[in-house]
Amino acid sequence: MAKGSRYSVPYRRRREGKTDYRKRKALILSRKPRLVIRGTLKNIIVQIVAAKPHGDEVLVSAHSRELLKNYGWKAPRGNLPAAYLTGLLCGLKARVKGIEEAVLDIGLHSPTKGARVFAALKGVLDTGLSVPHGEEKLPDENRIQGMHIAQYAKMLSTNTEKYTAVFSEYLKNKVPPESLPEHFAEVKKAVVAAFKSGGKGRGGG
Repeated sequence: MAKGSRYSVPYRRRREGKTDYRKRKALILSRKPRLVIRGTLKNIIVQIVAAKPHGDEVLVSAHSRELLKNYGWKAPRGNLPAAYLTGLLCGLKARVKGIEEAVLDIGLHSPTKGARVFAALKGVLDTGLSVPHGEEKLPDENRIQGMHIAQYAKMLSTNTEKYTAVFSEYLKNKVPPESLPEHFAEVKKAVVAAFKSGGKGRGGG
């Protein structure tokens, strides 16, 4: 451990690997709202956050649980298609509130090409919100729609035991993984329709 009169103990969240304060400072100094995208094993959370003197203020929030509760999503909520739909939902909520731009904040998530955080970003971008980004990081449309999952399910369909183990959540909710792209399209249509004609969608946020 470093010692000396000039040494200071890092902030707790930095020691725990939860916050990169140097990156956070740069985002705050931009004076623009932050598009904060975070993922857990089972869910995706997308928020528009503004830095205020008293601390961060959440302007808009979307959680993948809303897809299940309000829009009929039956597939797992932590996958790539769910990330896109959660981003789409957040972007639509932001546009209703007059928010037009933000800067991306993925925290300590690795900026891997095609990752869930960038699927969520693509959802936000498709609502017309301006967020500086690199196009090369965004997943392609087939993956966003879940085509890779559907194809993998078809490949496993001859191995009943493995198929059932891998896709147990899909089968429990009575949505065949092979039909995920169609299910995605239905839910996307429902999310967009909820905000047409100046509507505010369903639920809070």
